[in-house]
This record gives sequence, C-alpha cells and structure tokens, in this order.
Amino acid sequence: MKILVLAPHPFFQARGTPLAVKRVLEFLSSRGHQIDLLTFHEGEDVDIPNCRIHRIARPLWIRNIRPGFSFKKVVCDVFMLVKCLRMVRKNRYDLIHAVEESAFIAAAMQRLAGIPYIYDMDSSLAEQLVDAYPGLQFAFATLRRCEAVAVRHSLGVLTVCAALEDVALGHAPDKPIGRVEDTTLLDGGHSHPSNGQSGDNVLPPGVGGHSPVAMYVGNLEHYQGIGLLLEGFRHALVRVPNAQLVIVGGLPEDIAYYGRKATQLGIASRVHFLGQRPITALEGLFRRADVLVSPRLKGLNTPMKIYSYLDSGTAVLATRLRTHTQVLDDRTAYLVEPDPEALGNGLVELLSDPVLRERLASEAKAYVQQEFTPEAAHRKLGSFYTMMESKASGVGA
Repeated sequence: MKILVLAPHPFFQARGTPLAVKRVLEFLSSRGHQIDLLTFHEGEDVDIPNCRIHRIARPLWIRNIRPGFSFKKVVCDVFMLVKCLRMVRKNRYDLIHAVEESAFIAAAMQRLAGIPYIYDMDSSLAEQLVDAYPGLQFAFATLRRCEAVAVRHSLGVLTVCAALEDVALGHAPDKPIGRVEDTTLLDGGHSHPSNGQSGDNVLPPGVGGHSPVAMYVGNLEHYQGIGLLLEGFRHALVRVPNAQLVIVGGLPEDIAYYGRKATQLGIASRVHFLGQRPITALEGLFRRADVLVSPRLKGLNTPMKIYSYLDSGTAVLATRLRTHTQVLDDRTAYLVEPDPEALGNGLVELLSDPVLRERLASEAKAYVQQEFTPEAAHRKLGSFYTMMESKASGVGA
C-alpha cells in the first residue's frame, strides 16, 4: 500500500509524539508499505526504508514549536493542509495515517479524494485546548463534537492509553479501536552499568555521592507539575535535609522560570537543572537516582517517560491521577495526591526506605518487560493494522 502519514509537529525530535510516530513509520516500513511522511519544517531527518520525508515551507517567523496547542501550530497546520492537498492531487494514496489534529486534514482529503484515514489519537484535542486556554470551557461541547466527527469518519482509531480509548468509543461505540501504549526507551529493556557514563559523573558536582536523589525527566510545560514538585521537595527537605532534586529537560526559558521559583522557595542550592539530555544518557541518570518523579497535574495520556521509569530499576513516585493510574498502581509505584504536602511525604517515605524502593522497582521492571516493550508495541500495531489494511482494501475495491 502507499500510505501518507501526517505528523503535525517537528519531526524528528526525541520526545513523546515524534518518538511514537517514528515507531509507526518503522512498523509500516517493515510491512513493505511505501510511505510519504508530511510534517513540520523543524526537526531532524531520519533514515527509514521505504519512507520519504516531506516538510511544509517554513512560515517566516515560526520556530521552536513547543509541545501542546499553540498559535504557531495552527499556522503550521494551515501550511500542512495546503501541502497535503497538493500531495493528494499528485499521488494515489491507499490510506492516510493522521496523527492528532491532522485527522481533520485527513477527513477533508477523504471528502475530496475518497482516501480512507486512520485517526492516531495521541491526546484528546478538546481536552488539550481547554486545558491550554480555560476561557474556552464554554466551547468544550462544540470541540467535543468536532472531535467526534474526526473519529466517526475514520477507518479506525489508534490510541495510546485506556482513557483515550474510552473517549473514542464514547464518540463511536462501534468504531474499531487499537491501543498501543508507549514503550520503554532503555536499551533492550535492561540497564547495563558498563554502557555509557557511570551514574556518578552524569550529575553536577553539587550532588554529593551519598546524597539521596529525586529526579524528574521530561519537558517543563505547566501540566507536568514542576511547580508542585518544587513545593513538595521543600516539604521533604525538612525531614531529609541532605536530599537533592535533579530536573532533566526543558527549554532555557523554562529552566530560568523554575530556577527563580526554587530560589523563592529557598531550595535553590538543592535543585539542579541539567537541561536537555540525549536518550542514551537516560540509563546513567536513572542509576544515580533513588526516586523518579512524575508530578503531572492533568492530561489523559500516560507520559511516555513512565515506561522508561518503570524499566529503570529505580522506584517511581507519581500523582494519583488517571494519566498515571491507567498504567500504575500501588504495587508498581508510590502514588500520592497532587498537592505539595502529599508529594513531600511520599518523597520522604521513599528516600528513607530502601526496602520499599527495591520492592516497587522490582515489581515495576517485571511489569514493563511483560507489557510495554517495543516487541509488545509491534505486536499490538500488527493486530490493528491487519484489520485496517483489510478495511482499506475494501474501500478501494
């Protein structure tokens, strides 16, 4: 089949949705399909057999496109619509695989050219918009209806978690749904102390070799709960005064913002911002941590980091929200309410109890190796795409 994949974000970047799209491209390539990928102007080219990367023209002033909804993304989506229309007129596609909001572009192409599409739902667009702009709450029902149209006109929906599967089924109970969760990014699912840097020299000199370390890895967008983490860590320092907090990831302006907040809280000497690090550095970082934290405040999809956290051999602390609990439970993680005191108490419990940390880490690693490996994702994608290929052939017949 000749498949057009629409990826409305910078590609490739080593973060959530682009990593998931890369996995889909590699999967489709392995099945022998011919793929055209249409994506934004930003990102690195990657070499995937049978896949050609097409980019939109760069809008004059748009760069550094961040995760989540933004005006920059809307402008780029318009450019993507125009280029997609040209590509559809020039090529004969059997199927469109549309990620996130590009499902609306795919629905337009279906109406114009009769090409069936798969809606790759990495997030709920209605939820995302209202979370980003609470003033749009009045329009939530309308946004939901738009989302429902994209689901109902699709050939099938691919989701990344149970919550989004429920959203899709709520829009179209009889629609074929596939669920392919994200996977661990650690090498082969195993941490090897011999490969890469040792855990001790990946952290700044201010982190002593015997200090208990709590660590966060990911972007520093508001919904990730970095403010909550800093406030919770301040509570923890009262009872574990030699603890250190290491925050990995984030753009320079985000690091500056939360650095100022750490100073205001009086904990700046104990908080270390490392900035962005390559995926290959994860294992060394995780080995140096005693607790890995995901303080997320909102969202339906499970953070991609969680699967690597679980596979790391290090105990995980997370907020008790569905974004986490659809994957985590009290057997595999230490779950806390999303408030500073509860998070601080959780950090104290874990940093002070090596037996508890070891038990949680051991259960978590066994769990992720069973359910959330690249092999498991490939198997789930295969099951979904076998059904989609059959339905697409029926549409074209």
